[in-house]
Amino acid sequence: MLDVRRLRILQHLAAYGTVAATADALHLTAPAVSQHLAALQKEAGTPVVEKHGRTLRLTAAGELLVAHTEVILAELAAAESGLAAMKGGRRGTVRISAFASAARTLVPPLFERLAGPDLTPGNSNGTGAARDLSLRLSVQEPDEALDELHKRSTDLALVHSYTVLPRSVPAAWEQTVLMEEPVLLALHPDRAGLEGLAAGQPADLSRLAHLPWLTPGPDTSCYEMIQRACGAAGFVPDIRAASSDFSVLTALAAADAGAVLVPRMALPDHTAPLSLHPLVRPVSRTVFTVSRAGTGKHPDLRAVLDLLHETATALDDRGGNVPGRPR
Repeated sequence: MLDVRRLRILQHLAAYGTVAATADALHLTAPAVSQHLAALQKEAGTPVVEKHGRTLRLTAAGELLVAHTEVILAELAAAESGLAAMKGGRRGTVRISAFASAARTLVPPLFERLAGPDLTPGNSNGTGAARDLSLRLSVQEPDEALDELHKRSTDLALVHSYTVLPRSVPAAWEQTVLMEEPVLLALHPDRAGLEGLAAGQPADLSRLAHLPWLTPGPDTSCYEMIQRACGAAGFVPDIRAASSDFSVLTALAAADAGAVLVPRMALPDHTAPLSLHPLVRPVSRTVFTVSRAGTGKHPDLRAVLDLLHETATALDDRGGNVPGRPR
């Protein structure tokens, strides 16, 4: 009989890569992890890990067990979610990993709403039960947020994908689309005029290859999005400045330092004068949540997901709440 606890240790080893990291994540000692793996190997009747230099890696049997373990853990999570829903109430902590512009625009209203009256449907007494649900936020690029979800270091990942840069997510994980937003070209108004662009007029990137460009850092998916959008227009952008903070990039664009492609939600709340343009060949960004299989019906996570959907819908209806944004 296979021990689920040991299968869980094997799953963590697959996610974290080393015995030491697995032990730290599970609050065990490294020798204890090694002992559990040895016991699991006896239960399986075949090696599940093998030495690879100074580390361990899964054998084919180990990979098979991990695949089945993911299903088992998803079923256990679904059972826990069902029990929590039967008990009612929200008294836990939800850990969220979100990319920067989502952390700035979508997450703060969660803290505000969860500090107010109980928002559970059917509750009309205005009690403060929602105060029992707390949030923990970490700001991560989408790839890192999904890795944290895989390692079970977070409960909910807010991530994005672009039409020119799809994102792969395990099929068994639960996804909820929050919004889709356009990617806009931002220029100094005088520069836009010199390029023959009236306010709000769609821009043809192929006619702007000569401009200097401002981009996020090369370790971000937003950088890759700009590279692909410009590549589809037939040129490699001449990058004059790089920053992973879009408020820096838009401030530089407002100083006529160059052009930048920016998702609508990433525009800062208060910007210097900018000329914003959709693209002739549109690029859009889809913002969505990802949670592990079986966890989406847990009342704590369900409450957060519902509030995120409300916040995203309101933000989309307001066109991002930034003066000059297309609606």
